Amino acid sequence: MKELTIQASLENIAAVTAFIDEQLEALDCPMKARMQIDVAIDELFSNIARYAYGEAPGDATVQMEIDDATRTVSITFIDSGVPFNPLEIADPDVTLPAKKRRIGGLGIFMVRKMMDKLEYVYENGCNRLTIYKRM
Repeated sequence: MKELTIQASLENIAAVTAFIDEQLEALDCPMKARMQIDVAIDELFSNIARYAYGEAPGDATVQMEIDDATRTVSITFIDSGVPFNPLEIADPDVTLPAKKRRIGGLGIFMVRKMMDKLEYVYENGCNRLTIYKRM
């Protein structure tokens, strides 16, 4: 398992993406899967940066593992901010015109569509959201 702990700030999204992309390149991950994972990182890490700690600074840990048998990458985002399960958010009504849609929820909707599986648990005072993507 590879792991990075970094301050949960919007400025650090690029560092988290570079950390994961380095691992994906070493695994010869297809470009389409890598781009989908990058979009998920951007969405999920930015949500942690914006909402987990309020105005106070806080850290986030990103862990990456590979299941060689299934060629599945798992990336776990861990923060000790406010408990929040993004999987409980209802999907937005994408059939409505943009001006009539509720604000929020589109990012996690996109992540759900691009990833093969998502899991969330709150344990030991931490949010743990794991995304899975088959290469």
